[in-house]
Amino acid sequence: MAALIRKELRQVVRDPSSVAIGVVLPLMLILLFGYALSLDVKNVPIAVVLEDPSSQAGEIAASFQLSSYFETRVTRSMAEAQELMLSNTVEGIVRVPADFARRSAQGDATVQVLVNGIDGNTARIVEAYAEAAVAQSGARLAAEGQNDNSAGGQAVVESRLWFNSANDSRYFLVPGLIVLVITLIGAFMTSMVVAREWERGTFEALFVTPVRTDEILLGKTVPYILLGMVYLLVSVAMGLLISSSLKSQFLSSQVTLVVTFMPALMLSGFIYDLRSVPLAVQAISYLVPARYFVSLLQTLFLVGDVWSVIWLNAAILAGAAIVLLTLARRATRKSLG
Repeated sequence: MAALIRKELRQVVRDPSSVAIGVVLPLMLILLFGYALSLDVKNVPIAVVLEDPSSQAGEIAASFQLSSYFETRVTRSMAEAQELMLSNTVEGIVRVPADFARRSAQGDATVQVLVNGIDGNTARIVEAYAEAAVAQSGARLAAEGQNDNSAGGQAVVESRLWFNSANDSRYFLVPGLIVLVITLIGAFMTSMVVAREWERGTFEALFVTPVRTDEILLGKTVPYILLGMVYLLVSVAMGLLISSSLKSQFLSSQVTLVVTFMPALMLSGFIYDLRSVPLAVQAISYLVPARYFVSLLQTLFLVGDVWSVIWLNAAILAGAAIVLLTLARRATRKSLG
C-alpha cells in the first residue's frame, strides 16, 4: 500500500496537468464564479413617467434616481415609456398619474408599476424593488406631513434578514460553487487514472505482482483524497467507478461530465430551491450526493453548527462513498478481460 501511494503521489507531482486540475483550476473557478456570478439585480434600467409635476411626484422619481438598484429615465408620457420597454431599453415602468398630488393629500394615492415579464425571476425582483422604493418615498412624505393618513393610517414594515444580513447572493452561491468545483474536479481527475493504466498497458505489470484489487484502488484514491478531503471521497469514488468500468480516458471524461457536473449544477439546490421543482425531479435529486453537501456547506457557512443538519448530510455522504467504492471494487478485476 505504501509503495502504491508513493507511486501515485509521484505520478501526480510529475504530471503538471494533475496539479493544474487538482489545485489551480478549483481556485480559479471558485474565485472567478464567486465574484462574477451573482443573482442580485442591480442597475436595472427603468422609466419613471411623471404625469404630475408636483413635488410629491418628484419625490417618487428621486427614490428611484438615488437607488443603486435602478438606472432611471424620467419621461413625461406613457407612450414614450412604452416605446422604451418595447425596444428593451428599460425593464420596467413606474407611472405617477396626473392626480397623484391630490390623491396623496387624501391618503389614497396610487402608483402604477409595469415590469417586463420575459424573465419571470428578474421581473419579480424588480417589482419588489420598485414597490419598496415607492413605499420609502411615501414614508418620507408622511414624515414631512404631506400625506393625510387619517383615512386609515400607515403601517411601517420593519424587515430583518436571518443568516445573510447583507442580502448578498454571493454568500449563498459560494458554498454551492465549492460543491460544484469539487464534484467536477475530483471525479474528472480519478476518472482517468485507471483508464490511463489500461491504455498505457501498465496494468499488466501490476497483475503479476501480489498486490490486491483493494490495494490498487486505495493506492489510487489516497493521493486525491489528500488534495480534496471529505466530500472528495464521494467524487473520487464516482470517478473510479467510471474509470474502472469504461477503461477509456476519453469516454471516461465525457461520461464524468454528464454524470457529475450536470446533476451537481441542476439538482443540488445550488442555483434554485429544489422545493419549487416538480415532485419527480425532487425525487431524482435525492440520488445526487451534491445535494447533501450543498445543504451541509450552506448551513455551516451561513447559519452555523446546526448538528441535526450536519450529521444527517454527513452520514448520507459517507453511505454514498461506501456504496460507490464498493461498486468500483467490483468493477476492477485483475484480469485482461
